[in-house]
Amino acid sequence: MAQDSIPCRAGVGLKPEHYETILAERPDIGWFEVHPENYMGAGGVPHHVLHRIRRDYPLSLHGVGLSIGSTGPLDPDHLARLASLIDRYEPGLFSEHLAWSSHGTTYLNDLLPLPYTAETLGQVASHVEEVQDALARRILIENPSTYLRFAHDEMTEIAFLDALARRTGCGLLLDVSNVFVSAANHAFDPRAYVDAFPAEHVGEIHLGGHAPLAADDPTGPLLIDAHDRAVDAEVWNLYARFVARAGPRPTLVEWDDDVPAWPVLFTEALAAQRILQA
Repeated sequence: MAQDSIPCRAGVGLKPEHYETILAERPDIGWFEVHPENYMGAGGVPHHVLHRIRRDYPLSLHGVGLSIGSTGPLDPDHLARLASLIDRYEPGLFSEHLAWSSHGTTYLNDLLPLPYTAETLGQVASHVEEVQDALARRILIENPSTYLRFAHDEMTEIAFLDALARRTGCGLLLDVSNVFVSAANHAFDPRAYVDAFPAEHVGEIHLGGHAPLAADDPTGPLLIDAHDRAVDAEVWNLYARFVARAGPRPTLVEWDDDVPAWPVLFTEALAAQRILQA
């Protein structure tokens, strides 16, 4: 399968809890997405299943470990393992986060935000170009969910992402749930954000559930990008708003914690599919 060939249909993240059902029933779903870090071992059950599913469905890889926003160099071993995995499965898309998660030899179990400055833009662009050269393909960069802002930001998140795409030729992954989470946490209008997002760069959309975290703040709770529940009604509305303006894009429903039974996740995908078809 050629890169960027994921169909404009709804897909879901592939979870071990659903391996047996998917292999037995072969549900009518557009595609599956996996975190490559879960498949960087040489073999075993995960690869056995992924090979079988890859024969029947398009596949996308969504990385969480490259630390593209780090000020230090990218990990060459991680990048080499990623390139090997992409050669092995030939996914239609590969995406990563606009975030950092490592410092020196320390790796953090989180995706941390960046200051939106010209200096940061240059560093991230250099890393994106390095990854695209190593993988010999265009990649997508996802807008983050954030819980703080930097006082010395020089541009908006949208301006940063648009400049990154124009400078490097990368695409963008619009995570609508992240937009809603960040908008609630920083008191901006999520509708204005999705209306201004540069649709010409968008190669994929993500949807997921968020959770409120009680806080001593009179403006309301902090929202967390939890991926542990169904997509919120307001996120569905934002998604439909973007699709109505920009047209359909491959859309993934993320549900990574408290993973439900397959029919529940499949129902979420069908809801996204109805919006794409409308």
